[in-house]
Amino acid sequence: MTDAHQAQRDWLQRLLQGAPAAAGPEWLTRMHTEARRLLEQLPPIDRRQEAWRYTGIESLVAEHFSLPPHREAELGREALPNIEGLDTWHLVFVDGTFQPRLSALEGLPEGVVASDLRGWENHRSNLLATSLGRLAGSHAHLFTALNEALAEDGAFIQVPAETRLEKPIEILHLVTDAGRPWLIVPRNLVLLGERAEATLIERFVGHPGTRYFHDGLTDLVLGREAQLVHYRVQDESREAWHLSSLRLDQAAGSRYEGCSLAFGGRWSRTEQNTVFEARDAECHLSGVYLVGEGQLCDFHLDVRHEVPDCRSSERYKGVLFGRGRAVFDGRILVAKDAQRTDAHLSNNNLMLVRDAEIDTKPQLEIYADDVQCSHGTTVGQLDPLQVFYLRSRGIGEAEARRLLCLGFASDLVGDIRIEALREHVENRIRDTLVLDGGSRE
Repeated sequence: MTDAHQAQRDWLQRLLQGAPAAAGPEWLTRMHTEARRLLEQLPPIDRRQEAWRYTGIESLVAEHFSLPPHREAELGREALPNIEGLDTWHLVFVDGTFQPRLSALEGLPEGVVASDLRGWENHRSNLLATSLGRLAGSHAHLFTALNEALAEDGAFIQVPAETRLEKPIEILHLVTDAGRPWLIVPRNLVLLGERAEATLIERFVGHPGTRYFHDGLTDLVLGREAQLVHYRVQDESREAWHLSSLRLDQAAGSRYEGCSLAFGGRWSRTEQNTVFEARDAECHLSGVYLVGEGQLCDFHLDVRHEVPDCRSSERYKGVLFGRGRAVFDGRILVAKDAQRTDAHLSNNNLMLVRDAEIDTKPQLEIYADDVQCSHGTTVGQLDPLQVFYLRSRGIGEAEARRLLCLGFASDLVGDIRIEALREHVENRIRDTLVLDGGSRE
């Protein structure tokens, strides 16, 4: 065993030994036990593994994280980082603990559940155990198993059949305590019944200076002809590590639209895993990431078409500056029996400085012969003629470059259907490029 592998094992042992004794329902105890057993069997993460080839974890496992205590937050609702004009039902988690006092769930339609996982399990333990266990084995690695070994809570959302939500449900994960490096391990479950329709917004925010590792795991289960629009805004502290693993299970005729916006964190990684096992389902993924000085941002997509007549698209754009580094690893697999698949993948990147780096690897594996598929990537710089044109109209160079960056991302940002959220994202892009010097050579 190499020194790096031993460091990972020692890091895991410290976290597991420092965790409180398991207490709670039988399904949660069983999940913890099985995950700990899995951790002993999983290989260490190594750059020789293709999925981790460009993403090192050395700085992460050098930190001494611990689980935060469960406690009520002292801040009031007025101190929450809310988005102006955004009207949602919302669940609030502060430093890993669900905060009913800060959440706002009044007026939910009958039958809709939006709660913390632990608080609801007393009434639906069989449902939770079945749903969590059914998806727990796929795409497992050290960090997903660590989540299941230590998770005590997370968000639980259930929308019954034939129900259409008129406004979004928002999940806010906020870290405020800079006292020590925390390990935040939310385990989330979202269930939509047949022909249910919902919009979900997830936001990840850390106060400046907070140092922590958010290791989240989310299962999304869509019933027949259900529709889910899912926005994720990662705006963590610049001292934080962030990993989100999402696993999507779609019934026939269902439609999922997922949009990821990444601005924060010193080290962030988002994994999206989808397997089409029922016909006429659609999965459309998109994302915009800004990566600046000292940041690493990593996106991994694994979309597998196993049955005929399904559609998927993956469109991602990145803006890199400072000495920022991004990784994009997207794969679409079309199995032999997945005839009439329609699948398209693109990754486009804008490099504002020479010191930034992008490792992009779009992959398309096709074993069927009746498909419409494409994939591609681009890496480029701002057009000097466009900058000159704007400057000739009286616009300063820095503002001209910011406008061109906004224009580069505008087709994806413009697809955000909620006006307040779209304006928030546009402002975050402007602010990030100003604060981090992204407009300079």
